[in-house]
Amino acid sequence: MNEDMYDVTIIGGGPIGLFAAFYGGMRQLKVKIIDSLPHLGGQLNALYPEKYIYDVGGFPKTKAKDLVEQLVEQAMQFDPKVVLNQTVENVVKNEDGNFQVVSNQEVHYSKTILISAGIGAFEPRRIQDERSRMYEGSNLHYYVNNMEQFTKKDVCILGGGDSAVDWALMLEPIANQVNIIHRRNRFRAHEASVERLKESRVNILTPYQLVDIHGDNDRIQSISIQKDGEDENIHLKLDELITNYGFVSSLGPIKEWGLEFWKNSIVVDSAMRTNIEGIYAAGDIVTFNGKVKLIATGFSDAATAISSIKTYVDPKARQQPQHSTSLFEKIKS
Repeated sequence: MNEDMYDVTIIGGGPIGLFAAFYGGMRQLKVKIIDSLPHLGGQLNALYPEKYIYDVGGFPKTKAKDLVEQLVEQAMQFDPKVVLNQTVENVVKNEDGNFQVVSNQEVHYSKTILISAGIGAFEPRRIQDERSRMYEGSNLHYYVNNMEQFTKKDVCILGGGDSAVDWALMLEPIANQVNIIHRRNRFRAHEASVERLKESRVNILTPYQLVDIHGDNDRIQSISIQKDGEDENIHLKLDELITNYGFVSSLGPIKEWGLEFWKNSIVVDSAMRTNIEGIYAAGDIVTFNGKVKLIATGFSDAATAISSIKTYVDPKARQQPQHSTSLFEKIKS
């Protein structure tokens, strides 16, 4: 049990959770991150990896995926335990004050919990075809984690939002052929991205909808699409199919844990403490007087929460740490 017990378990591996993991390492806490997605970075990676972010201090502008890469590198300096593809369903506070964090796959043990789940757990909107499940993990993708697997491949992308257009533009230079299929004539992505799409060699098919998928037991071989108002189907052979129909986010079970909520946000005090002792929250998921929902302010929330957690786990510790330069050198020496 002692080996499995963590000082803090962070629920949510987005930018705020990653910074909290880094700062937890700075404060010499044993940290675990749990996220429902198959990758770190939260909605920055899932929804708009190629979009610029303008409100992070010190960066006039930075792409979402680049910010995530830097945050991951920063956090991993202290080797936090990372658990992906797990959704936390319940938390149980034991008589000794420690917590059991119950996911859909296993039970985790922690002295404290930090909720940094943004606007909730993300699940992709899946293809409404029971057979599609068998191709997940093969050549049906709801996320793109490794662009190199699409090199010299024939790729079809379903969707018309920022993610679909972003991935089409990113894959166009390396794929053999990229087809983007959208059920409307107008894309919902940023105008500049749509203009770039039209100027690229991506094959744009609008307004078409997916009618059927064709494959064997292992891989999708082709799809059938149909243009609005027409009966005839078009068959497209493919190597890889990316579906970007968007994501469904929900606080889900979090709302059943006994936490105090106001307008779908967790109420915290100035130390990021919730109404349950030992549970803290930070980022867009919280509310307090004067709360501003930005990535920059979420980083501040995370640092405050970790400092509060440090003094909770070790009452002799200081709420206000040393300057980062001296503290980091001391830890790494």
